[in-house]
Amino acid sequence: MNTEVLESPQTYEQERGKPMPSENHGIVQTNLAIELAKHKEYRVISELSLVLNDRPLTPDLSIYPRRPVDFRHDKIRLTDPPLTVVEIWSPTQEPQEVMNKVEAYLQSGVKSCWVVSPPQRTITIYTPDGGLKSFAEGQVKDPATGLTADLEAVFS
Repeated sequence: MNTEVLESPQTYEQERGKPMPSENHGIVQTNLAIELAKHKEYRVISELSLVLNDRPLTPDLSIYPRRPVDFRHDKIRLTDPPLTVVEIWSPTQEPQEVMNKVEAYLQSGVKSCWVVSPPQRTITIYTPDGGLKSFAEGQVKDPATGLTADLEAVFS
């Protein structure tokens, strides 16, 4: 297997406006999307481009109420805030950068923001009222939306 890096993290980040993901990041993102997709009343969308309060943002996962899909008319960027967004720490990401995104999401009407730390195997949920709740084992339960995820399945 060739694991050679073809593109520098700086080039990736400049072109896409977000940190370069890693293997663990991708595994956790996929596992979490599968867990969240069990909630049939919601739609989980990966890497969706948003413009919220005139700021371009691309969370790892965006969760919206389930609505019909119009495959004939796609949208490049959405301006309506998701109910929940998920940001997964990347190895090249600074803590303040993540917290700035959390604030931007919550100020734009997002009801909860999940910050996932693969090395610590934790999920912290932030809400607009300044609340936060961290989970290191068992079942994650979002106080704003009722979404749940099993941490063992997310970090497997």
